Amino acid sequence: PDSLAALASEGVFDEVLRPLMSGKEAQVYLLRAGNEERVAKVYKQAHERSFRQRAEYTEGRSVRNTRDQRAMNKRTRHGREQDEAAWRSAEVDVIYRLHAAGVRVPTPYQFIDGVLIMELITDGDGNPAPRLGDVDLDRESALEIYEQLLRAVVQMLCAGVVHGDLSPFNVLLTPDGPVIIDFPQAVDASSNQNARKLLLRDVDNLHRFLERYMPERRRLPHAEEMWQLYERGELTPDAQLRGRYRASQAKVDTTSMLGLLADAERDERRRRSKLGLDLRGTNETAGTHDR
Repeated sequence: PDSLAALASEGVFDEVLRPLMSGKEAQVYLLRAGNEERVAKVYKQAHERSFRQRAEYTEGRSVRNTRDQRAMNKRTRHGREQDEAAWRSAEVDVIYRLHAAGVRVPTPYQFIDGVLIMELITDGDGNPAPRLGDVDLDRESALEIYEQLLRAVVQMLCAGVVHGDLSPFNVLLTPDGPVIIDFPQAVDASSNQNARKLLLRDVDNLHRFLERYMPERRRLPHAEEMWQLYERGELTPDAQLRGRYRASQAKVDTTSMLGLLADAERDERRRRSKLGLDLRGTNETAGTHDR
C-alpha cells in the first residue's frame, strides 16, 4: 500500500516482509525494523470495509475540536473526513489505554498517517501466533484460557473499555497465554448506552468457546455481575467473580413516565404550531396547497 511505501521511505521501518492477515477493518503486514519483526495495521477506507453497523459503536464518541465535531454531526465532506480519522484513531487510543492498564494487548509503537505499528505476537518458535479459534485444545487448557480472558474483560472494563467484538478469532495464543487484538469496535463503557449489551455479547462469545470443550459447563451471569459492580464503582482488576447476579426489583413508575411523555408531546405541538409545521415536520400551508 502507498501508505506503507511512504513510511518505509521515511525510515520508519526497513522492509515489508509479507501480508499477514486481512480483516473487516484493516490489512495487517509483517515488517522488519532493524533486527526486529513488527506488524503494521493499515486501515481500510470506508468503501472497502465490510463492517457497516457503526452507529452502535460510535455512539458517545467525540472529538476535542468543536468545529470538527459540528461538521461530523452535519455529515459534511470535512465532517466525513474527520469521522474517518476519528474511527481509525479510536482503536489506537484504546490499545494505548489498555496497555497502560496491564491488559495483554500488542505493544503499540507508532501511529502515523493511518498506519499502526505494533509488536509482533509470536508462538513458541518465534512465528506469528495463531488465533485462538484456529487452535485445538484439551479441556484443562480451554478452561484456563477462558478464565484468563474473563479476567481480561474485567481489566478492560475497569479501564472503561468494552471490546465489542470479542471472539476466539480476536485473540492470539502465545505460550504465556492469550493476547487480545482488534479494537475498532471498542466502546467507552461510561458514554455508550450500548456498552452493557456489547459486554454481555462478548462474554457469551467466550462461553461458547468454552462449550466446545466443556459442553456440560453451564453459563453463569459473569457479565451481568461485573457490569453491576462497575455501575456501583466496586469493580477492581482483581475482582473475584462468583457468578451471582440479582436483577433490580425496583418497579417503574409508568404513570409518571407517561405523564412526562404527554407533557413533552404537548410542548412539541405548541412549538410546531408556532412555526407553521404539522407533526411530521412539513409546512402546513404548503401541504394544503399540494393537496
